[in-house]
Order: sequence, then structure tokens, then C-alpha cells
Amino acid sequence: MQTSIAESQIRSTGARVTRQRVLVLDFLLTQDKSLTHHEIQSHLAQQAHAEMDPVTLYRVLEWLTEHELIHRIPGADQVWRFSAGAGHHAHEHAHFQCTKCEQVTCFTDVALPRKIKLPAGFHTQEIDFLIKGTCPKCSSN
Repeated sequence: MQTSIAESQIRSTGARVTRQRVLVLDFLLTQDKSLTHHEIQSHLAQQAHAEMDPVTLYRVLEWLTEHELIHRIPGADQVWRFSAGAGHHAHEHAHFQCTKCEQVTCFTDVALPRKIKLPAGFHTQEIDFLIKGTCPKCSSN
């Protein structure tokens, strides 16, 4: 039996490989856009034998995020989206959210400012860079 990319990535963490982790990561690796918890759950429910309860899905998404196999993107609408696309490690890239369709896209080739001067005593752990506007699809409508 051939090992999937998702299974290999999970196995590389040294943690236990579970059906749910493989299922979610495998699904996200095939997506070309970031998806909400609800969207992921809906897509999985349409697959045969793939439905899982919301709490299990939440835990799997949290685990995959903690192990940097996916990343969580905060949207301007206060909804988290998840992506397994390229460039998610260290979360050092910009995100674009369309103000019409609310689709969030990762921009891995947009240069980000490297130094942000904070007041004494403050230390940066993560920077979220969100650009808002209209996507090409919504701009043409």
C-alpha cells in the first residue's frame, strides 16, 4: 500500500498517524484556496466515510497547525481559514481577503517588511499581514 503525502508529513512529526489527521491534511493539500472549519466539514461530509464531528475536526486542525503542517489565517471577518499551501511554514507571507466574496489567498511571493520597531520590552512572535480589496473574479463583475 502506497503512503500518501499527508501520511508521510504526519509521520515525520513523530506523532501517531490517525485516519482523521490524514483525511483532513490530504483534503487541504488538494485545495487551491484557504477554507473555514465549516467549509472543510461540509466537503468532508460529501466524501464517502469522511464525515467527522465539529469538535474532532477542530482538534485535528489545531494539531496540524501546531505541527506546522497547515496554517491558520485570521480573516477580517473574524473567521479562521486553514491552508496547506506552499509557504505556510513560519507564516512569513501576506494574505489577501476579498471584501466581496471574502476569499482569502496566500501571497508567498509578496515581500514583507523585515523589521518592525516595537517599544522597549515588547517582543514579536508573529505578524499577520492582511491586505483587503477585491479579487480578480469580483473585480470583473
